Amino acid sequence: MNESNLSVSDKHYIKMTRTPVAKLVVTLGIPTTVSMLITNLYNIADTYFVGTIGDTSPQGAIGVLFTLQSIMQAFAFMLGHGSGTFVAKKLADKDTDKASEYVSSAFFIGGTLGLLFSVVGLAALVPFMRLLGSTETILPYAKDYGMWVLISCPFLICSLILNNCLRYEGKALYAMIGLVSGALLNILGDYVFISVCGMKVFGAGMSTAISQIVSFVILFVLYAKTAQSKISFKKISRNVKLYLAICKVGLPSLIRQGLNSISSGLLNNLSKFYGGKISDEIADATIAAMSVVNRCSSFIMCIGLGISQGLQPVASFNYETGQYKRVKKALLCTAAIGFGIVFMICVPVYIFAPGIVRLLQKADIVVDFAAPALRYAAIGSLFLPVSTPINMVYQSIQKAWTASFLSLLRSGLIFIPVLLLTTSIWGLTGIQISQPLADAVTGLISIPFFIRFIKTTPSGQQPITGNDGETKNERKGE
Repeated sequence: MNESNLSVSDKHYIKMTRTPVAKLVVTLGIPTTVSMLITNLYNIADTYFVGTIGDTSPQGAIGVLFTLQSIMQAFAFMLGHGSGTFVAKKLADKDTDKASEYVSSAFFIGGTLGLLFSVVGLAALVPFMRLLGSTETILPYAKDYGMWVLISCPFLICSLILNNCLRYEGKALYAMIGLVSGALLNILGDYVFISVCGMKVFGAGMSTAISQIVSFVILFVLYAKTAQSKISFKKISRNVKLYLAICKVGLPSLIRQGLNSISSGLLNNLSKFYGGKISDEIADATIAAMSVVNRCSSFIMCIGLGISQGLQPVASFNYETGQYKRVKKALLCTAAIGFGIVFMICVPVYIFAPGIVRLLQKADIVVDFAAPALRYAAIGSLFLPVSTPINMVYQSIQKAWTASFLSLLRSGLIFIPVLLLTTSIWGLTGIQISQPLADAVTGLISIPFFIRFIKTTPSGQQPITGNDGETKNERKGE
């Protein structure tokens, strides 16, 4: 049959099962990587413009709110990755109605959860900021920024669900457009509200909220116009098992991002504790320094994570259709490409760490603490292209418990004990080296899982779609 006469689902099936694996991973991974880079760039822009205010406390507030944003993102990624995996699976079976049910259910649950976050967080804003590690001098700025972050919470969560489901549909370019538009608007807003209008941290928060709302609108319109699955009230499932399935498959993402927020809060509190032993100024400077380091290391991390997220729809779709050889090849390609890119970034970051920090924070006390921490972070980041792809693959093929265990490592099972141990021995030096050490140990632990997947996954390959567009399951009579 002429390809021009094939249905949208048939064309998508052929694209996902016949396109050379390396090309497919890169094609889907580059837009995701670009969108994550731009998103991190606007996080860095917040850090930069707030750093121009002059005091270390406003930038400390950005670090505190980074933790809050990570909490929101944790639930968004759970729902987005959980539903997206099933969207890819159902599209592989050409069941667009069921795919629509998964994305609609996740979308409206996410919006409700975001609204709940907003109401509860705004009602308990001050104790919430203290819980996240705010000092008394940081608190006024954290309240200004945190109010806007909480107001925009429903839009952030829904945007990330839409973004992830677009990726699992193989439409990473549209997902990128939605996120990048909001990110660029945020950078412009930071300049206008902080540099021109002098609104300081309040302006940075307002710029973030506006950009997230605009990004949501763009993503929603793109999803409605381009996705095979559709978002509708009528498609919201009443089946509890569907929600449990989404949460189970998305659990590794919740663990990965949720533990990151918990560990960030713990890091802020330990920075406050050990820095406060010297002076309040040192406490604020330490939190501000780690805020800069976290922003920069997240920028590095999103390279490996972006390519790995390009791997997710490839692994999910091809595993469902029996293309096991393609899944293994995709994993190896992703790890190799990710390592090459991360290495090329980490070398200049290591060499020019003091200059990079000084671009974001002028205070010498912050630069002196952040520069060595950033160098350690660059070394630790070299292990991410091993640990991240294998975690993503297990999640994408619905091996939820293995993926959940791997997600627990970096920011939980490894990081928290390492952080407590190193700070108890070396104090503030432990703050600097804890995350890189956790990254290295996590990478080493992930290697046997990587090898096991390659060796135990069948090398055989099921027949793929023929000219009649029949799927594997249809040929079985399922």
